[in-house]
Amino acid sequence: MSISWVTVGTPLPSGPVRLAVTDLGVAACSFAGESVAGVPGRAGTPDCTDEARARTVAARLDEYFQGRSRTFALPIDWRFTSGPHRVVLQTLLAEVPYGATITYGELARRSGVFDDLAGVGGVAARAVGQMMGANPLALLVPCHRVVAADGLGGFGGGPLGMEIKRWLLTLEGVLPATLDWDGPDAAP
Repeated sequence: MSISWVTVGTPLPSGPVRLAVTDLGVAACSFAGESVAGVPGRAGTPDCTDEARARTVAARLDEYFQGRSRTFALPIDWRFTSGPHRVVLQTLLAEVPYGATITYGELARRSGVFDDLAGVGGVAARAVGQMMGANPLALLVPCHRVVAADGLGGFGGGPLGMEIKRWLLTLEGVLPATLDWDGPDAAP
């Protein structure tokens, strides 16, 4: 099954996002043109030529970023996840809605993947943190909603990644608006 990429302009601090699409759905998301581990997408990977599919992906992201939709309503192709990683990501998608957050430890508990580690302090939470860092479907499977017990936690991409996480959590109303941005309702 072939993979092609759709580039969508966003108001994120990172600029456009690139989404890998297949006949089954969206398989990966890349911020700031970075590659996604294990996902073909470097120079030479074709852009999506299915205009209807590309328009649909762009429209769903635009609705989210404009505050008109709380879900992306796009099919997901889970091909770049498997085993416990997939279970944790599917738990996140199913149980943590727009405007909510969950701690790494609570997501570990809810997923059931780490039941053998019950009582082993922090190991499961750290494992979930690593899984969020390796989430090929960032944005659509909202790892920005997973936070540390004592703060925001991390987000891939270093300082830019943290700006993206803060921006998304502000959009969703989890964090208060900043002095220079009041959220999607403030758009002209």
